Amino acid sequence: MTPKEKAEELVDMMSKQTYKYQEYAGARYTTCEIGYEGGKKCALIAVNEILNNDGFVEFDQYLTEFWGEVKQEIEKL
Repeated sequence: MTPKEKAEELVDMMSKQTYKYQEYAGARYTTCEIGYEGGKKCALIAVNEILNNDGFVEFDQYLTEFWGEVKQEIEKL
């Protein structure tokens, strides 16, 4: 999978996530999707967490470069 394909996959997965909210007390819950821009933000948060793992996991150079390129592709979307 290329970095661009992974970026598109992550944004797509995140965009389709849903949440529920009540407009006011006693109202029914409304379900909404996060949406495309929210999905991009969530995907960037996830990739940043992977890249800034604070030494918990040792990445080889390939993985570091791959996730860095995924981040760039998400930012381009």
